[in-house]
Amino acid sequence: MPRVLIVEDHQRLAQAVSSVLQAQGIGCDIVASLHCAAGFLEAVSYDVLILDRGLPDGDGLALLAQLRALRRPTPCLVLTARDALGDRVHGLETGADDYLTKPFEMAELVARVKALMRRSQAWAPDEVCFSDLRVTQHTSTLFVGPSSITLSPSELQILLELIRREGGVVRRGTLESAAWGAFADITPKALVVAVHRLRGKLMALGSRVSIVNLKGIGYGLADSSDT
Repeated sequence: MPRVLIVEDHQRLAQAVSSVLQAQGIGCDIVASLHCAAGFLEAVSYDVLILDRGLPDGDGLALLAQLRALRRPTPCLVLTARDALGDRVHGLETGADDYLTKPFEMAELVARVKALMRRSQAWAPDEVCFSDLRVTQHTSTLFVGPSSITLSPSELQILLELIRREGGVVRRGTLESAAWGAFADITPKALVVAVHRLRGKLMALGSRVSIVNLKGIGYGLADSSDT
């Protein structure tokens, strides 16, 4: 499921945007400050960022500038009541991919978000690899050589997050957010169960990659050919 981070301190508006997007099959997380947004963006790979400018702890463009300085390509739709030409130009020059002024029609916002998702997906590689693993994202399929197995949505997101860190340690909270969303109501053992299933699938395919547990911290990938 694609995921969007909504950074908006107007609670009713944020909830309305979230409800409309979720009705379209798009998962949403909501935060109301730049500080919280930075933490979520560090923990979760979002498909689109919806960013308000006037936030309690600063201008949303400051966060966007930081993301672009770090070469983080997450597509960004800026929402703001500032409709002057100079404001729009400044937002686009800072790194915004689109700009929508308040008030706006929800149908237009949904169309713009979907357009940003299509644009980013066109550039993103469908296949992700690590050691002898090859994952085809659009089919949720894991390959090891000629053998393959289908991954559940949560298994896919967990494995993708582990692969993106290239063998580094990924914290439990980061994996849970990637698999089920930052505010999902999951049991404490949900991640343990999902990782157990993934390990079984790696073994069934005869992969030399294993998922290692750093107790109290998180998980990482290990390649037996490196030892």
